[in-house]
Amino acid sequence: MDIWPGKPYPLGATYDGSGVNFAIFSEVATGVDLCLIDDDGVETRHPLTEIDAHVWHGYLPNGQPGQRYGFRVHGPYDPERGHRCNPAKLLLDPYAKAVDGQVDGDPSLFSYDFEDPSVVNEDDSAGHTMLSVVVNPYFDWGHDRPPRHEYHDSVIYEAHVKGLTMTHPDIPEAVRGTYAGLGHPAMVEHLTSLGVTAVELLPVHQFVQDHHLVEQGLSNYWGYNTIGFLAPHNAYAANGTRGQQVTEFKSMVKALHDANIEVILDVVYNHTAEGNHLGPTLAFRGIDNASYYRLVPDDPSHYYDTTGTGNSLLMRNPHVLQLIMDSLRYWVTEMHVDGFRFDLAATLARQFHEVDKLSAFFDIIQQDPVVSQVKLIAEPWDLGDGGYQVGNFPPLWTEWNGRYRDTVRDYWRGTPATLGEFASRLTGSSDLYEQSGRRPIASINFVVAHDGFTLRDLVSYNHKHNEANGEGGTDGESHNRSWNCGEEGPTDDPAVNALRLRQQKNFLATLLLSQGVPMLAHGDELGRSQLGNNNVYCQDNELAWVDWDLDPWQSDLLDFTGKLIELRRTHPVFRRRRFFAGDAFHGGQSELGDIVWYAPVGLVMDEDAWRNGYARSIMVFLNGRAIAAPDNTGRPVTDDHFLLLFNAHHEPVEFTVPDGIDATSWTVVADTTGQWDEDADPWPTGATYEVPARSVVVLTGTPREELAGE
Repeated sequence: MDIWPGKPYPLGATYDGSGVNFAIFSEVATGVDLCLIDDDGVETRHPLTEIDAHVWHGYLPNGQPGQRYGFRVHGPYDPERGHRCNPAKLLLDPYAKAVDGQVDGDPSLFSYDFEDPSVVNEDDSAGHTMLSVVVNPYFDWGHDRPPRHEYHDSVIYEAHVKGLTMTHPDIPEAVRGTYAGLGHPAMVEHLTSLGVTAVELLPVHQFVQDHHLVEQGLSNYWGYNTIGFLAPHNAYAANGTRGQQVTEFKSMVKALHDANIEVILDVVYNHTAEGNHLGPTLAFRGIDNASYYRLVPDDPSHYYDTTGTGNSLLMRNPHVLQLIMDSLRYWVTEMHVDGFRFDLAATLARQFHEVDKLSAFFDIIQQDPVVSQVKLIAEPWDLGDGGYQVGNFPPLWTEWNGRYRDTVRDYWRGTPATLGEFASRLTGSSDLYEQSGRRPIASINFVVAHDGFTLRDLVSYNHKHNEANGEGGTDGESHNRSWNCGEEGPTDDPAVNALRLRQQKNFLATLLLSQGVPMLAHGDELGRSQLGNNNVYCQDNELAWVDWDLDPWQSDLLDFTGKLIELRRTHPVFRRRRFFAGDAFHGGQSELGDIVWYAPVGLVMDEDAWRNGYARSIMVFLNGRAIAAPDNTGRPVTDDHFLLLFNAHHEPVEFTVPDGIDATSWTVVADTTGQWDEDADPWPTGATYEVPARSVVVLTGTPREELAGE
């Protein structure tokens, strides 16, 4: 076929119904070949002779969706100056919207000779690398509309496409572990009955399988090894036809939107799968290494790495920023996703060396009319100097609150923690967010996430057990703030198992009744275990997948979790849009009385308790008549009153229902021990009850003025 001049924009391969326009950026290239690959693997090369603003482009008349292609870039191979062009390597399009195949670890993928790295490896990588695929952009979205849940109404569910669906008995075997499986009615029904409002998917951008893992019979299960920022990962598609992963992903989003569930993507824009200077040449490295990557200033043959993966993208380069923004807009406008969680987001803020919350990346996000309007969640740390940035992201952003996780874990495992620290986390962490004008929704509260113990393992193991990963126990976090409740791992001791179930409920109750945005990890509502492995990044098997064969206690935990989420949904006192009136380390307590903290004896916490007290047994009053922010129509928000009784002590503690609150009696609406049910007699004001060790009791009371009106 003849190649017409085409256009320099948009970048990538764009099918217009008559043909395909190809465009690729490279400032360093001296020549670029468009390589078309037919069904038999035969390659046809077309030199791109049109260049505008460092974009090489051409138009293929009669080109069709499903066409496989790649690029070969001619230019300098001079690692000492940061250049690594090598036309022997067939390169993936950075803007590919679908990818065919996987890399196989062949030596031809590397641009240097293993025996002598100073020698250029000119072996052709074709047949061993991934291929870009032209996609058909047309899809019938029907009446699809984004749910647009407000943050304060949200309950996020972190999930893995394959791990969540792989063993579900009601999902057809042919679509388990796929986008189609996640969009299947059986899975949608689980999510809706649980009450979550959004799924946050572990990486679904096209990623690379690490050859060293494959050789050990393992794999990159989590997917934090991105190579294609616009392409849905091909292995998660039930339909193996080239490019059909795009259609299948869109169908999944449409099904979840129909159920009023948002889709948030965990995205990895901080690095790529090409690794350090010893990694393979798959795309960016061979296209324009010095433009895409941060190189060591006085040694550009090496990469400046703040991610622990070998490289970091060069965030001050306008073409890198363009790629990221084009990718984000594509996933919102074309794939209809509702937000993003940015992996190691502190790296994105590094224009030079330091973390700068006013960097170009955040400036561009702020002014973008599309991306600024979706959910933006930061993992607010990386591995570089000054990388821990919890509380320091700009106002549009929410953050995974690592301090919430650590405080709540310490509280329930019995580690001494000041009352003020626990109170601040329960009330939205105003000490972290209020000064910069942010609200409780800035805090994404979580107790566990994908990287660490599951909730069940958090209460079953004191130590990680990562032997299956083959790294001698050196991988994964060693300081987990966990407690095994008396025995390490599985046990037949009924007392230990009962305590473990109660502890899981305690964590869930604390999480779902805290101000901020709660996030659950998939399967924690089912008591999922990874047998003490806190780093299953390489375990694509039953160890990491959700097991849907539930014991009675697991069904009980699922029911309890759903009731807590429903309690949160129906009572705005747990979903405040503004902080409490008082300061963080007094738990928001002030003369306004919107929240009051009590000792178990029913007396208000005094200054000595705040300054010196330890948060073991406490009682919190939430005033349903003192919610400052109005609803969406400007009307005052009113609710019932609530008392939260937390007893993290190892013995039962007597709690006295405080006097002076305008409710005459209190009804138990949640109890992590099961001692009180919904039919139990109300607790009158002034009454004293023994609350079991390590438990939570939630009481609700009707304000006196309403009782008088009756």
